Amino acid sequence: MTSLTQQNCDACRADAPSVTDQERQELHPQIPDWILVEEDGIEKLQRPFSFGNFTEALAFTNQVAELAEREGHHPAILTEYGKVTVTWWTHKIGGLHRNDFICAAKTDALL
Repeated sequence: MTSLTQQNCDACRADAPSVTDQERQELHPQIPDWILVEEDGIEKLQRPFSFGNFTEALAFTNQVAELAEREGHHPAILTEYGKVTVTWWTHKIGGLHRNDFICAAKTDALL
């Protein structure tokens, strides 16, 4: 099986399928630091990252933004002093797609 970090996001249409329970069980162990959260009925992947100061947190935020642009897939990013929380989900389908797991793995690789 190809590592998630070696895969690229596919353009996602509004009728694209969400990940199945079986796919979620196969993919989630590959990104063990990410938690599944539900906000307004939408399942998302979320992970906080800790840094020594705001400058380091902002630099990481910019790296995540560059990753998002390369992949054509964009997360919610909350940047605070010493902390960045990244949340991936697929807006068009209102839930999780394989792309979200790929981008979460690539976010981890930025460290």
